[in-house]
Amino acid sequence: MSMTPFTFAMYVIAFAILLSFPVRHLIFNFSVRRLQIRVQRELSEEELAGQKRRAWVLATFISISFSFIFSLNIVGMPSYG
Repeated sequence: MSMTPFTFAMYVIAFAILLSFPVRHLIFNFSVRRLQIRVQRELSEEELAGQKRRAWVLATFISISFSFIFSLNIVGMPSYG
């Protein structure tokens, strides 16, 4: 049984959504700690909000990329037809 492109896309999207939350938290924590060490003070709410937006962007890109590559390796390329 082969996967259709729609099923493959849904599999990739579902896995990327599940993966994005822990990846976002990990990126956010690392970036906040790194920035606090660099500036040697607690970050303001604006700076934390900026780091959170940055973490969402990076986590989205990383999660979709990883999910696509992982899905290709696990279920293979979808067939047309």
